[in-house]
Amino acid sequence: MEDYRNKTKKVQIGNVCIGGGERIAIQSMTNTKTEDVEACVAQILKLEKAGCDIIRVAVPTMEAAESIRKIKEQIHIPLVADIHFDYRLAIAAIENGADKIRINPGNIGDEKRVRAVVEKAKEYNIPIRVGVNSGSLEKHLVEKYHGVTAEGLVESALDKVHMIEEMGYDNLVVSIKSSDVMMCVKAHELLAPVCPYPLHVGITESGTLLAGNIKSSIGLGLILSQGIGDTIRVSLTGDPVEEIKSAKLILKTLGLRKGGIEVVSCPTCGRTKIDLIGLANKVEEMVADIPLDIKVAVMGCVVNGPGEAREADIGIAGGIGEGLLIKKGEVVKKVKEDELLETLRQELLHWNE
Repeated sequence: MEDYRNKTKKVQIGNVCIGGGERIAIQSMTNTKTEDVEACVAQILKLEKAGCDIIRVAVPTMEAAESIRKIKEQIHIPLVADIHFDYRLAIAAIENGADKIRINPGNIGDEKRVRAVVEKAKEYNIPIRVGVNSGSLEKHLVEKYHGVTAEGLVESALDKVHMIEEMGYDNLVVSIKSSDVMMCVKAHELLAPVCPYPLHVGITESGTLLAGNIKSSIGLGLILSQGIGDTIRVSLTGDPVEEIKSAKLILKTLGLRKGGIEVVSCPTCGRTKIDLIGLANKVEEMVADIPLDIKVAVMGCVVNGPGEAREADIGIAGGIGEGLLIKKGEVVKKVKEDELLETLRQELLHWNE
């Protein structure tokens, strides 16, 4: 397998590096009004705590652009300004301290306006993310390829990259997004061998929590497993904190990020004697902030629990009024049902003692 990730140009975004084999950074985007500094900061701090590495905010107005400075004073991760249509907003965002800007040169205006943005980015030495979306593919490329295609998306992205390169700037990140998962995968397979810049990977408009997670897991999994992608976002309609949880699990499942407790649980059956769904959810919530790199199993019965939990480092299995604490498939002790959760918590808190 070609490892494109180690060969991309290294790009500095605030205090985070992407590309060149750096750790894959997790991104999200606020859904608050950027002009509402207090609400925006509150959401970003929650995302930081969840594990967000880079945050993006919408900049639809000059007031939003001017709010960036106040927001940055209160957060600890790099901030990306998302710009559409008005090149003056991009310039203002840069002047107010954005660590990176995201533009689609195709909707910013003529070459003179794109150049003005590039010159300002050059002056402040901040990266530009060149973003191409299947929903805004140029008409001539739609006609050339008889519809919106992966080939058309790649050509559009490379055209925009070459335009900025000809303006003397190569501090770039590239993204190609589509809500069509397999088109997005193919586009990245075509782009990675010919693009030296870090790739921001995501499935756009992927949907609500269920649909969005499934589409993003398949799309990102197929792309990342080929050594493609330097930073990711799982786009979900809902609380952006859920995007971070999903992104971390995708990376951990692919072996691309360590850290964090992985919770596994059985699907339940007629032998289940406890509220396993509720218990598993409580365990997942409980371990979210415990800094261990282990696997925890939550099993529904004492018959198969120990055997099924063998691959986990520690686990619990429920019974009638009591349950088991299990380590590496071996029963350590019996515990009252209402003490299972606290017993597990204490074991985890003292794991390295």
